[in-house]
Amino acid sequence: MTSDAPSRTYWCSHAWLNGTVEPDVVLETGGDGRITAVRTGAGAPPPGAEPLRGLTLPGLANAHSHAFHRALRGTVQIGSGTFWTWREMMYQAAGALDPDSAYALGRAVYAEMALAGITCVGEFHYVHHAPGGERYDDPNAMGRALIAAAADAGIRITLLDTAYLASGFGRDGRGAPPGRHQLRFSDGTAAAWAERAASLRAQEGGHARTGAAIHSVRAVPARELGPVAEWAEERSAPLHVHLSEQTAENDACQEAHGCTPTRLLADHGVLGRRTTAVHATHLTGEDVKLLGDASVGVCMCPTTERDLADGIGPAPRLERAGATLSLGSDSHAVVDLLEEARALELDERLRTRARGHWTAAQLLRTATEQGHAALGWPEAGRLEAGMLADFTTVATDSVRTVGPAPRMAAEAVVFAATAADVRHTVVAGRHVVRDGRHAYVPDVPAALAEAIGALH
Repeated sequence: MTSDAPSRTYWCSHAWLNGTVEPDVVLETGGDGRITAVRTGAGAPPPGAEPLRGLTLPGLANAHSHAFHRALRGTVQIGSGTFWTWREMMYQAAGALDPDSAYALGRAVYAEMALAGITCVGEFHYVHHAPGGERYDDPNAMGRALIAAAADAGIRITLLDTAYLASGFGRDGRGAPPGRHQLRFSDGTAAAWAERAASLRAQEGGHARTGAAIHSVRAVPARELGPVAEWAEERSAPLHVHLSEQTAENDACQEAHGCTPTRLLADHGVLGRRTTAVHATHLTGEDVKLLGDASVGVCMCPTTERDLADGIGPAPRLERAGATLSLGSDSHAVVDLLEEARALELDERLRTRARGHWTAAQLLRTATEQGHAALGWPEAGRLEAGMLADFTTVATDSVRTVGPAPRMAAEAVVFAATAADVRHTVVAGRHVVRDGRHAYVPDVPAALAEAIGALH
């Protein structure tokens, strides 16, 4: 993806550069898939330049994805229930996966992401083995299927290989054995997980990087937390963890360990600059301080959090304490990073009955630069020379976005546009989506329908 792209020149009618909307911007890209020059005030498109009409942004980073959850859309919105009843339906979908179906669904979901302007995804991957826990001949067959799926959908991926070892805290916090549905998630011990994960890292390609994840403090016993964190530290790899998504998890952790999940992670060396806590919905004041003092990232997933009635996390307090925010579509109730960015602000308005917690520019940075950093791609997320040539163009003349003056295009995109307004997506200097059509997956809805249908 990054080594054989021809040099190209793009002319942007408007581009978002360092928080400012600039007209008539030329982006030059090189054969290494990076931006070689950015020129403003260019006037008309230069000869041979490809025009991008709308507002061109850095590519969006989806920092938290479970690709197979896309198969649940529509089926889990019936009736009431809770996160825990939703989880039973998730287990059924997970049980139907094999490497071929994981690839087919992953390719379709990642193509849907490209259509939504997403150029990099963090896949929180825990379906490792065959049903019943038997290992495939290639122990990383499922992870490799997702890496291949991202390549064939034209986007980058950080595969966050997830340790998932237990079904709950168990007696004295030592971990309960995995349940029937969870056997294929578990490697047994952190050492066995680390051995398998290390062999996957050696196979990653130019479009793919690997990191680590702790599914949750209920799924990784306390004694196993340190080894997972050490694995990531030794490799300077991202480390993600579901944190305090549910009050029931907090209560169970308090009973088993006498502390909150955040304190447990801190005491076992999990928190740090390369750590991203996902959700972080139900936190104490001390939790917020621990996360901020450790300079962790926090990935908020507003559309999933509201779909599952989980609650609204303390994002402003976390940011003020020193945490860096990113965004994810998680269960893919929708795949729309513009909606996630908008929801971060609007949910906080509902909670506080006050407006203006973040500017449009701050929300765009959360969806771009900060998301890429959380996934271990610090060279992406800004339209600058030397950065990866990953960008997306959002229409400013749709029924949702037309009207505001060009200088207000960022506000129009953040607060009114949807994924349907994405016109172009470019990765490593190459068009993946042109005029709303995917270059490599000609019929994305049909691919999704076929892949989801195969699981039922």
